[in-house]
Amino acid sequence: MTGSGMTVGDAAVVFTFGLLLIGMVGSFVRMVRGPSLADRVVALDMLAVLMVAFAGVFVVASGQIAFLDVAIALALVGFLGTVAFARYAERRRQRQSAPRADKE
Repeated sequence: MTGSGMTVGDAAVVFTFGLLLIGMVGSFVRMVRGPSLADRVVALDMLAVLMVAFAGVFVVASGQIAFLDVAIALALVGFLGTVAFARYAERRRQRQSAPRADKE
């Protein structure tokens, strides 16, 4: 198949980019619509993971290994963001469930 110009590897990269894009759209919709804070946090984490995967596939497609550094930085920022949101949600839950002293 020398006439088509697209190898199996090129087709796999294009297919993977398409699947990642579909996943990003779905994750973004879940992040916007919710319904709960936990759903939004998980969707944000999933979006970060998909962006890391996108950077990884871009490295395979272009051969520019500098984007591996971008993927590592995105992974770290995504992890720290998820931890921060989890701590916020936990503190919020504790504040809501704690009895108030002025209600006596």
